[in-house]
Amino acid sequence: MAEVSFYILPSESTQERYEFACKLIEKAYRNGCFCYVLTDNAEQSKKLDDLLWTFRAGSFIPHEIYTGKLPDFEKVILIGSLDVPENWQKTVINLSSHCPEKFDKFDRILELLDNSESTKIAGRDRYRQYQQSGLKITTHKDWK
Repeated sequence: MAEVSFYILPSESTQERYEFACKLIEKAYRNGCFCYVLTDNAEQSKKLDDLLWTFRAGSFIPHEIYTGKLPDFEKVILIGSLDVPENWQKTVINLSSHCPEKFDKFDRILELLDNSESTKIAGRDRYRQYQQSGLKITTHKDWK
């Protein structure tokens, strides 16, 4: 059963939310976790893909946008708006506005919220869905 962690950032900046996502992705990668980053659409996936190349000098995180075809190399971070592929279900970083499909199959879900009202409203809905499914939820506030 998945454990869910909500990270609520103090800023309303989407850019800061994406930068925080890059830091979590880098940390996961360095710990040997090849996560899936769930987005709402191709534009959001592309933005995060570009940011992972530039967010920190000297950082290298193998990643690619998932379009339905599994990569040849499994030790990669996948970014996409499609359902999470089976081999990437251990950890999901959710930047989308909805719960991932079949979230009960995951080990961990990291929900990243900025402090904008629209993001918080969607986050509350997801929180309720996870809670009603009996998942263990933790909340972290004021992360920088």
